Amino acid sequence: METIMKTFAKAAAVLLVAGTFAGCSGMTEKQRNTAVGAGIGAVGGALVTGSAAGTLGGAALGGVVGNVATDKK
Repeated sequence: METIMKTFAKAAAVLLVAGTFAGCSGMTEKQRNTAVGAGIGAVGGALVTGSAAGTLGGAALGGVVGNVATDKK
């Protein structure tokens, strides 16, 4: 039973990642960089603080940096 659950979890993770990338296909460069910055910031905030507040703060800060760092075209 444990092997079935592990296999199911891996399959669900693969589908989730594939769906996430498919959802980003219509984004502009600015939107994509904002999302990437938020994701990187969230991971960084979680690693540094180990708290939900740190994760949210890191995501917010990373999103702002990703947005501001992208040139307007």
